[in-house]
Amino acid sequence: MAAAEIRTSSDQKKLFWAIGLGIVAIIALWWVFIGFGSSRPPVRTSSASSAPSPAPRNASPAQRSQPELNPFDLTPVEVGISRPLVAEPGRNIFAFYVPTPKPSPLPPTPTPTKPPEILLASTSPSSAVAQTEEFSLEVRGDKFTPTVSIMIEGRPFPTKYISPQQLSTTVPASVIANPGSRKIEVKSGDGSIFSNTLSLSVTAPPVPNYIFVGIIGKPRHIGDTALLQEKSTKEIVSAQRGDVIGGRFRVTSISDREMLVVDTSLKIKHPLKLTNEGDKGGYPLGRPTPKVQSEDDEP
Repeated sequence: MAAAEIRTSSDQKKLFWAIGLGIVAIIALWWVFIGFGSSRPPVRTSSASSAPSPAPRNASPAQRSQPELNPFDLTPVEVGISRPLVAEPGRNIFAFYVPTPKPSPLPPTPTPTKPPEILLASTSPSSAVAQTEEFSLEVRGDKFTPTVSIMIEGRPFPTKYISPQQLSTTVPASVIANPGSRKIEVKSGDGSIFSNTLSLSVTAPPVPNYIFVGIIGKPRHIGDTALLQEKSTKEIVSAQRGDVIGGRFRVTSISDREMLVVDTSLKIKHPLKLTNEGDKGGYPLGRPTPKVQSEDDEP
């Protein structure tokens, strides 16, 4: 009975010591990590710890001069290492960036065209034949004034004012030298008053449908008669000076190199060169055309 009571009192003392040590440990940890009302626990240094400890005899000069470091006096060092980029929440990291296309610029707003103030209704004549002589051109319309001129391909010509509905000018032969279309309009000198435009058609002149293939004549009077071949029928015909061939071309001269015909309607001259392209008439191609001698010639 006495031994059990002694063992029980001994166990109680151990329990009290364990509780006390636990409380002391908790207070010590609290003081080290949290402190009692101060941001950093006070450091108690004794006279023995404040004095520098003597360096060992075999220490290097760098070790002798280096003081002891206090861990509470250390300053944090910023290391220049960038943090890796993290994808934004809810974003597909495998999607590629596609730039937004720039909108195409809008076309400029067209300037409204001023309507013509003069009416150009017709021209007389409405067509011409190239290579002809000069002719008189009349235009009809409305709101003509003495200050406006007839323009052909942008070039003004001396204009005769007849009435508010009629003007006239002379078109030189150089303007219709070649086939094509000519732009006709009526405009003032400064261009502020103008009309609509019309076209003058210039057509190519008709040409003889014949080939000059030979000459028949006396030795002393070469060129009395020309031999011609019609291009479509290949028929050989003869013509002398003054004859009309094809219903409109008059023969004016004949030589051993060419003959000259004139359009009786348009007064246009057409030279026909002597050629060996004829395939009828009994003359071999590629050789000069023989001259036929009449019975009246001397032997």
